[in-house]
Amino acid sequence: SVSPQAAWCELPSRVLLVLTSQRGVQMYDADGSTMVFWHALDVPDLPAAHSVFARGIAAAGGRFICVGTSFGAVLVFDIPPKGTNVTLSEVLEQHRDPITDIAAEQGQAPDGAGDLVTADDSGTLCLWSSGEEFTLLGKIPGSGCACSSVALWNGIVAAGYGNGQIRLWEAGSGRIRAQLSAHARWIYALDLAPLTGKLLSGAEDSFVHVWQLSRDPDTDDIEVRHCHAECVTDTQVCGARFCDPAGDTFAVTGYDLSEILCYGPA
Repeated sequence: SVSPQAAWCELPSRVLLVLTSQRGVQMYDADGSTMVFWHALDVPDLPAAHSVFARGIAAAGGRFICVGTSFGAVLVFDIPPKGTNVTLSEVLEQHRDPITDIAAEQGQAPDGAGDLVTADDSGTLCLWSSGEEFTLLGKIPGSGCACSSVALWNGIVAAGYGNGQIRLWEAGSGRIRAQLSAHARWIYALDLAPLTGKLLSGAEDSFVHVWQLSRDPDTDDIEVRHCHAECVTDTQVCGARFCDPAGDTFAVTGYDLSEILCYGPA
């Protein structure tokens, strides 16, 4: 079974708590008290062995929330400034495999770089520009290894894979710029600190790493520096997030762990 996902989606006019599960998509007010919207998943004609679920959540374009599905579609919901009149405005159908993660631009996108990236179980990435209609800007083909988590910052796509690698791509051209053998096992979480470009990665190997992303002002090359490593003993890390926009603190959890561990400056 696929675990439910939850994400805060911050739009200029409101903040919604979005939950995904095998049944569909739920949206709640920020305090969780009122369900704003419920979308049941339509089951396409798939073999009986295929499970149906929603996975991957991101706010985009100032008024949209994008949610991925196990049949490779990305649902685009148009969110009103207030009230419950949420509409399914578009379905993006470029992926052939289940969506694993979706990320929106966390910094300032260079011209032509787009502001949304979607990833799937084959490792394929699609780069989009959001708007009244979403435009596909480019597709980075997968190599058969699942891309489990993506992040987008200043036109840099950071992608974590099932083989423990992190790859950095240009969101404008789709060119690969760096490849890191970051973990010994499956990466389950990536997060970016929008103010600083710090990248957090957590994996099944019990490690959490913090990396610093930057661009060389002279060449515009993408540079990566390892900043910190933390071993969460005997824990397969399945969730990791920064707790502040600068990336000074982060929280981690793992399988069979009923706690959330928080790390900060010594």
